[in-house]
Amino acid sequence: MISLGIQKKKFGSSEAGENRMAQAFLFALYSSMQLVIEALPRTRQKTAIKELVEMRYEQQVLVPPGPLTFDEFVDLFGEDDDVELINGVVVKKMAARDPHENLFGWLYFVLRGYVAAKDLGIVRGSRTAVRITEHRGRLPDVLFVYKDGESIVQEKGIYGAPDLVIEIVSPRDKPADIVALEADYRSIGVSEIWFIGQKLKQARVLRKKDGYTEEVISQGVVRSEVVEGFGLKVEWLFAKPLPLELDILNQLLGGEKG
Repeated sequence: MISLGIQKKKFGSSEAGENRMAQAFLFALYSSMQLVIEALPRTRQKTAIKELVEMRYEQQVLVPPGPLTFDEFVDLFGEDDDVELINGVVVKKMAARDPHENLFGWLYFVLRGYVAAKDLGIVRGSRTAVRITEHRGRLPDVLFVYKDGESIVQEKGIYGAPDLVIEIVSPRDKPADIVALEADYRSIGVSEIWFIGQKLKQARVLRKKDGYTEEVISQGVVRSEVVEGFGLKVEWLFAKPLPLELDILNQLLGGEKG
């Protein structure tokens, strides 16, 4: 069944009627599309599914004729498609707002510059899919993989557990979604997980040690035990404007850069 999630709202009587008509129309439309897709050859179904997910009606959820595997998912969708695979279903991520994107760009630049200068491994951004299970895949904001584990970084995505994952938690993110995200990263054994909360202005760090330990940091320095010598002051993460990336790199590298 192909369906698009429709945001629930309070309507007046006329608006409610119009909304029911719109939903009935969409149901009939997508039911017809499902029958058409199921009649197509498997190779053609993939193209049809991709075309459908590009149609917008508020928040998108695409349920293909059969659960997509992670390999099918990364074949169908590329770096321009901001979607994740949840139990075989393609779910479009909520569009990020500027504070999220600004912090993402800053974190990516600083971590990648530090890792490159130290020759520690690989840093990837929010368009790299991480395989969780055969039918589940996530797109972390930032991830790091040790140099000796680079074999898990493949052309289509990450097939294994990154050593560090950083997620920016925006005020609009639902707690249940963050819990599910954390559970996914734990399930594959990510060594260190950072959740940077923009609303609470704090970092929550999970480290894999006989299970997982948790540390909440609202002041001082968020230190990584995975990326040797890497740590960020909490005040940097929430400053307006953010400090210059090159200045931060100079501090972290002890004057090695610049």
